[in-house]
Amino acid sequence: MTKTPYENLRGWTHLTSGKVRDLYAPADLSAHSGRDALLIVASDRISAFDHVLPSPIPDKGRILTSMTLWWFDQLSDVTANHFVSVEVPETVKGRSMITERLQMMPIECVVRGYIAGSGLAEYRETGSICGVELPEGLEECDELPEPIFTPAAKAQVGEHDENITFEEVKDRVGTGTALQLREKSIALYTRAREIAKEKGVILADTKFEFGYRLQPGEKELILADEILTPDSSRFWDASIYEPGKPQPSLDKQFIRDWLTSEESDWDQDSAPPELPADIVDKTRERYILAYERLTGRTWKK
Repeated sequence: MTKTPYENLRGWTHLTSGKVRDLYAPADLSAHSGRDALLIVASDRISAFDHVLPSPIPDKGRILTSMTLWWFDQLSDVTANHFVSVEVPETVKGRSMITERLQMMPIECVVRGYIAGSGLAEYRETGSICGVELPEGLEECDELPEPIFTPAAKAQVGEHDENITFEEVKDRVGTGTALQLREKSIALYTRAREIAKEKGVILADTKFEFGYRLQPGEKELILADEILTPDSSRFWDASIYEPGKPQPSLDKQFIRDWLTSEESDWDQDSAPPELPADIVDKTRERYILAYERLTGRTWKK
């Protein structure tokens, strides 16, 4: 794991680092709601195929944070989220937020409105995705008859998330929680897809994460982590959408495509290669374009 450069933030104690984000707890438990607060810092690291790549994407953490905050505002009437404040240390301003600490669910809540990526591969093999039966004859990047909930069990860094069925979700978290996860995820995706469509962007699929507040008896699932960013979603330009083949992406699929090309010559088991400078630049351009198209704001470079 790449070492975080923010381990000595005044007032915060480093807890852990994931593929992209670094988490901190208040050094003074009486501040920021004490144990119920977290500082989440989005780094410029990028991951693909369960590996953290050695080449960061400049400004990526700031873009992810800005997009997440914008989406939290757009979707606040669909479900509550864990955001508290952007009153953060100057060192990480723009790429971090203070949030509620939650009891996180061990489920990646993936919703698909189109068939692509690993979902396409599973469909071609079984005719279904995560146990959801689909019509015969679907082609790559076709729109599905309706959005489907295709969950995955979270894995540790360096390990593969495991696609699971809804029945397995119920076994892991209970029927009531599983139903909430599916209902909230599809509602969020449906609203977000409508918003993206108005901006000329197709939201093909995305993932959400949820948790319960730590107070005893709390039963409402709270939306957490980043949402609807180029790291967690598949965005396509609606003006050039053409089903039956791969779509030009406004997300990190561009990185995946390079890593699986002959140019990279990577076997996906050994340490990943450095990204060429032009791949880094073009990835950053796609992230900025996604931000600007969706939010209607100009990225402040």
